[in-house]
Amino acid sequence: MTGKKCVILFFLVSFSIPLFAQRVAQPWWLSLEQGKIKYRSGDYGAALLLFEDARRDRRAMFEQMERDLINLLSINEVRRLGDSLEKVEKYSYDRYYTAASAALQELYYRIPKASLYNSASAALEALGKLKDYPEAEYWIGEVYRAEGELPLALAQYRKANELRDILEDSGFSTALQYKIAALLRTRQDYNEMEKVLLYIINDLDTLWVNARRQEGGESASGKVPVPYAQASASFATQAMTRTLENEGIARFMELYRYNNGKVEQAHRLLGFHYAATGRPSAQQHLMFAFLIQNTTIIDEIKRKEFDFTFTNLQTLTEYINKNALLLSYVEDVEYYKTAYYLGASLYRNGKTTVAREFWNFLSSQPQAGEWYSRAFMQLRNPHLEPVVEMP
Repeated sequence: MTGKKCVILFFLVSFSIPLFAQRVAQPWWLSLEQGKIKYRSGDYGAALLLFEDARRDRRAMFEQMERDLINLLSINEVRRLGDSLEKVEKYSYDRYYTAASAALQELYYRIPKASLYNSASAALEALGKLKDYPEAEYWIGEVYRAEGELPLALAQYRKANELRDILEDSGFSTALQYKIAALLRTRQDYNEMEKVLLYIINDLDTLWVNARRQEGGESASGKVPVPYAQASASFATQAMTRTLENEGIARFMELYRYNNGKVEQAHRLLGFHYAATGRPSAQQHLMFAFLIQNTTIIDEIKRKEFDFTFTNLQTLTEYINKNALLLSYVEDVEYYKTAYYLGASLYRNGKTTVAREFWNFLSSQPQAGEWYSRAFMQLRNPHLEPVVEMP
């Protein structure tokens, strides 16, 4: 081989090899799942890169699909079809515009076709929204939280929450809002935390919302007729409160059940916050939380013993102590702490008899730990819980 040919071959080989290794493209959803694995193993750097890859690759894919659909809609023949999505879709199939057809099929996989109301412009708008990836934004936030970058984590959570309409699991929206509330609590931003928790309740607790609307309305004057559902909810809430205050825990638990587990944590955390700041409204939030907790416990017991009947809290805890699932549950929902502060809030509101009932119950439960000890102290020397000044 001559020297000239060797030089040519050298340059051909050299320029066919990239100077830097290129990233191998893979589905964006796979990058997200691999990132979760890295995150759970504590490899936060690798996890962050994978989550960012997932976000970037999803955006690139849907941007291309958006362009493909725009190109189709820009054809003169298609423009004459008007805004009919069915006609546009049929045209893309008949004329073999495969990229646009694929874009529409991906869109229908992500959102219900019926929600587009046969509008091509609505399809294009919806495709544009799918460029965002709330799950990736959330997991990027998780990495920041794990690394102690709380402001960055909070910003990511909020970004994911703003995109909640396109979450693959719509139910995750509530969990995401609880994450935001927890981070705000950690940062001692209690006013913002309160707003988030109230948003959850107002969004998901129909009984609570209808009762509040009725109580705050002008129905007594006849100016604003109150819907039956609101009046009924208000009556139920008032009846629950009167029963607890005047007839005690056992009667309250015999008469009422409420299984809205999605709002238990919001009521509980607001109740703790309001109790710490000396606000009377702590009582109703903690009453709702405690009722939901006990409804969940009783429902679980009835799955195995269908003829179970509630008698008192002491007997109920005997069942709890024999059931690993319920033991985990009462720890997760801070069951004994809820009972203690419900008693304390009742005491603050002048309902001393039922407050003592809660403390008597806790004083018979050594497994309640701190709340067992504090209940004993309250029985010996009843006192208001000190009010904490929040920053």
